[in-house]
Amino acid sequence: MKTNDKKKVLIALDYDPTAQKVAESGFALAKEMGAKIILLHIISDLLYYYSPEYSPFMGFSGTMASFPIHAKGSEGLIKAGRSFLNKTKLHLGDKAIQTVIKEGDLSETILNTAKELKVNIIVMGSHSRKWLEKIVMGSVTESVLNHTSLPLYIVPTRSGS
Repeated sequence: MKTNDKKKVLIALDYDPTAQKVAESGFALAKEMGAKIILLHIISDLLYYYSPEYSPFMGFSGTMASFPIHAKGSEGLIKAGRSFLNKTKLHLGDKAIQTVIKEGDLSETILNTAKELKVNIIVMGSHSRKWLEKIVMGSVTESVLNHTSLPLYIVPTRSGS
């Protein structure tokens, strides 16, 4: 009896310009493993998307694209997220990549999605944050690391890396 033991790699992406590096690193890892690739984008606190810290740009070389929010609330964010993941998928050049948009707390949603989709490894970026921001906001990557038994592939994304 043959079982379907195809590996799955979940790549969690945000709109940070360093997401290109995370997507490409996760894609290379998944290809090396012969794994199915799932791109995940999470819509969290709606106020964040209207704050000065929000950067609506993805840095794919030669295809810098913005993801404007045309509709109010989460509907517009979901549409922008779909566009973002589809452009990421196009950049990676693999039509078999699955894309998933979820709403909720970042670390909790990553963990729940990994469990729900029965993935074998989670790929995330680790942004270099100022110490005060880390204390106030916490670290999504650190939270996922502390609450999962799955392997976590962390891509350092600070400037100069």
